[in-house]
Amino acid sequence: MEETSRLTFPAFFSATLNRYGHRNAMALVGKQPITYQEVNDRILATIAFLEKLGVQPGDKVAILSTNQPNWGVAYYAVTFMGAVVVPLLPEFLPVEISALLEHSETRVIFASEGLLPKLVGLSTDFLEEVVKIEDFSVVRSYESWPAFDANAKPTGVYDIEEDALAAIIYTSGTTGTPKGVMLSHKNICFTAIKGHEIQPINETDRFLSILPLSHTYENTLGLILPMYRGACIYYLGKPPTPAMLLPALLEVKPTLILTVPMIIEKIFRSKILPAFTENKAMNLLYKIPPVRKVLHRVAGKKLMETFGGELNFFGVGGAKLNKTVERFLIEARFPYAVGYGLTECAPLLAGFNPHHPRLQSTGPACIGVDLKIVKVDDRTNEGEIWAKGPNVMKGYYKEPQLTKEIMTPDGWLKTGDLGAFDPEGNLYIKGRVKSMIVRSNGENVYPEDIESVINNFRHVVESLVVEKKGKLIALVHFNKEEIELRYQYLKSEFSNYVDEKTEELRMELQEYVNSRVNKFSQVQLVIAQPNPFQKTATQKIKRFMYT
Repeated sequence: MEETSRLTFPAFFSATLNRYGHRNAMALVGKQPITYQEVNDRILATIAFLEKLGVQPGDKVAILSTNQPNWGVAYYAVTFMGAVVVPLLPEFLPVEISALLEHSETRVIFASEGLLPKLVGLSTDFLEEVVKIEDFSVVRSYESWPAFDANAKPTGVYDIEEDALAAIIYTSGTTGTPKGVMLSHKNICFTAIKGHEIQPINETDRFLSILPLSHTYENTLGLILPMYRGACIYYLGKPPTPAMLLPALLEVKPTLILTVPMIIEKIFRSKILPAFTENKAMNLLYKIPPVRKVLHRVAGKKLMETFGGELNFFGVGGAKLNKTVERFLIEARFPYAVGYGLTECAPLLAGFNPHHPRLQSTGPACIGVDLKIVKVDDRTNEGEIWAKGPNVMKGYYKEPQLTKEIMTPDGWLKTGDLGAFDPEGNLYIKGRVKSMIVRSNGENVYPEDIESVINNFRHVVESLVVEKKGKLIALVHFNKEEIELRYQYLKSEFSNYVDEKTEELRMELQEYVNSRVNKFSQVQLVIAQPNPFQKTATQKIKRFMYT
């Protein structure tokens, strides 16, 4: 495919349309895909519809929807005409949606049918129309209701500059109040190219999209990248529960999937590890490294079959991958890959593909992106990661002071992540600057490292390590259903046998963890967390809610 020299969505799409207009572009699983030519027709009709709604270049148009082909159509239509798209996470509460629509000055919102109830009674100073994304029908309007015409063509001609604002992405991060990250066409298109350089994509590839398109990780690498290379994207249309996902994998036989660590970690702990450890004889064999590698290789082949048998890229991003799980993926020869980035960088900064795995590393910086370690600790060579490149955001929307705090005058962005490079230039992430705990003796403790150990303990779903009154405390969410199934033989003797077993596990866990971490990282108390932790879109725990 000939490369486009212009880093804008319309330029990318035009090049793909010329080369691959007849090829499949998007589909709901179980439905007939639409081609790039058909997508183009829908985009033009949607631009014409937005013109009738009075949308002008620079206006804000939000999307509150589950993943589906019209999500991408709406996204492209808005940005192709020079307006600014505001993707909202489906998980946002009505009060959050109202606040973000007001802050962004959104005039029109596309919403999927199942999420329309979140907009009932909502009123802002700017919102004029609510449009159902499935058929582009106007649900609510303060003017006469213009109808969507599938055969319409836009009347305006739009020349989009690379530095034009394309999207405002509101982070729902681990540190509190959402901020509107302003990303230009160039920011996102440059990052899509970097994704292709890490893992080459072509028109025969099939993406299965399971993460929310409103998150920049899935948005850039799961929407813009496949469009840039003429690949086809399949959507579930519903949340990716096992009942929905497994049949879809067998039907689509995807070649690429983007995920977060929680998904593969859950599969490993609930399906793979028990098969090797519940039987005493097998457990003994599993502890022998050469035997373990053979068992992992067998499990890897079965896992490939589960994912459709044609997977060549299983991307993991959004949070750090557990070391034990990653070791399994390497030994199983499963085609996993790891990337590192953040919304403010659209989002990719570093990564490796399945041919070059690096245990617990994110791989080297993307070509054209500069990374450096600042305020280096002489003992550990670790410090804060700073980034610079064409993918770094324009700033936070309406927040010049916050922008000034995170970006230097010469263009370096302070990521807030702690890391270090190895001699080969591979980056290793230690955790967040804000989550690092400095003990009274001056030792630095990284909660994420302790949590990684805790999460390998049986029946643990997730954990969070915090410091309170000078003590390290582990908040642990145990899998009560799993405990109930494992110890149901005690049901007749103890009515509260699950609670008693949870208490035993809690005490045993503290000894297990403290025997595997250094003396400065030992926990003084383990507390059972009754409910799952509140999380971001990429399934990272919102630490600010518990610290």
